[in-house]
Amino acid sequence: MKKLFLLFSALLFVNFSAQSRGKDYSSILKSKSIYEINAFLRDAHPDDPRRSVLKPRVMEMMKDYIKNAKPGDTKVKQMQDWLAMLKRRPSTKISFDEMNAIIKQKQIARYQKELQVGQSAVVYTPSNPQNVYIAAAVSSSKTAAIPDTEATEFNMLMAENPVEHKNKTVKILNSLFDNDPNATECIVMIENKSDCNIIIRMEGIGTTKYRLPVPAHGDNSIVVQKGDYLFTGIVCGAQYASQKTIQKPLMVALGSSSKK
Repeated sequence: MKKLFLLFSALLFVNFSAQSRGKDYSSILKSKSIYEINAFLRDAHPDDPRRSVLKPRVMEMMKDYIKNAKPGDTKVKQMQDWLAMLKRRPSTKISFDEMNAIIKQKQIARYQKELQVGQSAVVYTPSNPQNVYIAAAVSSSKTAAIPDTEATEFNMLMAENPVEHKNKTVKILNSLFDNDPNATECIVMIENKSDCNIIIRMEGIGTTKYRLPVPAHGDNSIVVQKGDYLFTGIVCGAQYASQKTIQKPLMVALGSSSKK
């Protein structure tokens, strides 16, 4: 009787855990999908008994995928990363702080390279004010041409002279390395996933204002005073606006590419 009660409790717990996240993992033990099992391990409760079966299984599946992958398969690196994580932890789930740390290290490497080789490390093609971008269809299959009304201003902001660029890079690196909670400034990184160059405008209290140009499919960073800001911009013809309270390093991802 006790065993039946424990089994019933376990099943009830498993079903509740899956349903609370809006995902149906009732047949997960039959799954042969690396991505589905990996998602289950990220979502499931730490005490879910199915973990002991599925974690070693998906690790073997990942090893087999890597072993049989064709040269140049871009998924191999992802599988290797996941395998390394699963050897150290219950799942490939990354916390917000860990993600911030990864982004921070990538930014440090990027700006250190820029200091070493100069502004030539920055790849940038100026926009033509007459260029047009194609906005996504609204309610029909037709698309509308959106003129790049900010091209001249974007080019001006991107065209820093070597001295300005070096000073900015040093300031960003100092902010990335600075872990002092009492610092009055911190870094903001904008990732632009859209097909259009954008300018993000940050308006704070009084005359505190910043403009950050971000190339299409690229990113850019700026060091700002901590505080409350209104972020605005035009992303492929669509207005963007959001209030942000900046007290620690912030990353914002905007837009999505129309490329498949």
